[in-house]
Amino acid sequence: MQRVDAPEILDSDACSPAEVQATLQDIGRVNRWFGGVATTQKMVERVARASAISHFSMLEVAAGSGELAEIVRQRLARRGITLDVTLLDRARSHLPRDHGVVADALALPFDDNAFDLIGCNLFVHHLQPEQVGEFVREALRVCRRAVLINDLIRHPLHLALAYAGYPIMRSRVAWLDGLTSVRRSYVPDEVRSLLASVSPQTAAQVEISRNYLFRMGVIVWKGPVAKTHTA
Repeated sequence: MQRVDAPEILDSDACSPAEVQATLQDIGRVNRWFGGVATTQKMVERVARASAISHFSMLEVAAGSGELAEIVRQRLARRGITLDVTLLDRARSHLPRDHGVVADALALPFDDNAFDLIGCNLFVHHLQPEQVGEFVREALRVCRRAVLINDLIRHPLHLALAYAGYPIMRSRVAWLDGLTSVRRSYVPDEVRSLLASVSPQTAAQVEISRNYLFRMGVIVWKGPVAKTHTA
């Protein structure tokens, strides 16, 4: 299945405030039910084990409502890991009221090494191939330990499941954007190839895992790590 890039409706800023909120609620449901929350939690736990640290600051890029990061924070707290999250999105209407930073993910408005972790969920498939390395280089500049990428894996069965998911989606925009998202998503080998352009002096190692229901977890380490596992 070849990648087909096309704009998503939510990115057009043509949606009403009610449509934006309904779409974000559907995205939140997909993250809770179909592996989004679990994938980010798994990656943070991996960094915690490798670094022997239990308290992290994290910038969540393209955060939307911030629901995923908040659920992960709560789950990790029960496991003895503290996560202090800052939300960033390109649109104020996507963020919780009076909360978060509005900025461009390719030009993060923070000093070098400002956060332990930079995370993103369902964001990288919005980027053109040449922008993937650009984003990761910028995220590595701002983080101290690792960049965590949580995204979809393009696959014909995944597209079929997205079509079949119409009855559980309350927002038609969320359903249509979901189909577009699957078509424009990357596969693990493509991501690994795109990240080969990131300087080895900046990114010490890349780990890619396949997770529940066509979710991909990518950890780009800023420094050396003892143990590698990939898929």
